[in-house]
Amino acid sequence: MKKPLILVVNDDGINAPGIRALISVMQDIGEVVVVAPDKPQSAMGHAITINNIMYLNKMSAEHAEVLEYSCSGTPVDCVKLAVNEILHRKPDLCVSGINHGSNSSINVIYSGTMSAAVEAGIEGIPAIGFSLLDYDWNADFDSAKNFIKQITLETLKNGLPKGVVLNVNLPKLKENEIKGIKICRQANALWMEKFDKRKTPQGKDYYWLTGEFVNNDHGQDTDEWALANGYVSVVPVQFDLTAYQAIGELNIWNLNQ
Repeated sequence: MKKPLILVVNDDGINAPGIRALISVMQDIGEVVVVAPDKPQSAMGHAITINNIMYLNKMSAEHAEVLEYSCSGTPVDCVKLAVNEILHRKPDLCVSGINHGSNSSINVIYSGTMSAAVEAGIEGIPAIGFSLLDYDWNADFDSAKNFIKQITLETLKNGLPKGVVLNVNLPKLKENEIKGIKICRQANALWMEKFDKRKTPQGKDYYWLTGEFVNNDHGQDTDEWALANGYVSVVPVQFDLTAYQAIGELNIWNLNQ
């Protein structure tokens, strides 16, 4: 049988240990093509490059097992360029990550990792974003590999519902300490943000964004609960942002006087 074609992207940059770990897992499953930012692009969300040029550089040798390209654009740019300029056919799967740090709950909105997966979903490609709850650049990704492989194989086997991608977060635990995989909903949590205001030597104000993550959701079916209790969380994410339940309510407004 022909191996599945797998596109690998991320937001931490092509040299990040997380994407290296993800590539190694995907090599056991299919034909791998990598298109990733040439520098860290965390928290870029769904940004695309429209007011600047982009560069795409081939990193691998002509006959390498894995074709790799670095891109000067955003994670979403990487997916767009891969689909339109590099791949000879639509990939069977796009995987993004492994992100250095969690993308659970509200973080999915800001995440470049998840936005790359969402862009692939928009292109009609089954897609998964993988994140490890460890911000250390030298985090241990080995404990995540078997879970990533299992979720990837099941996705290839079963496909995903139309308009849905997966947001997978892994706890910072040894493999034998992880209790299993849970299908979850996104927790109702948010960042209580603050700005650290300082001055340059020239007296000009500047700011550092800081904040505290607050989980207001005590449900045991959320991604935050799963991670706190030793499970891998899998949240199906849709990119149709329509609040269908609000349409009826808005239709009773007197908008057409």
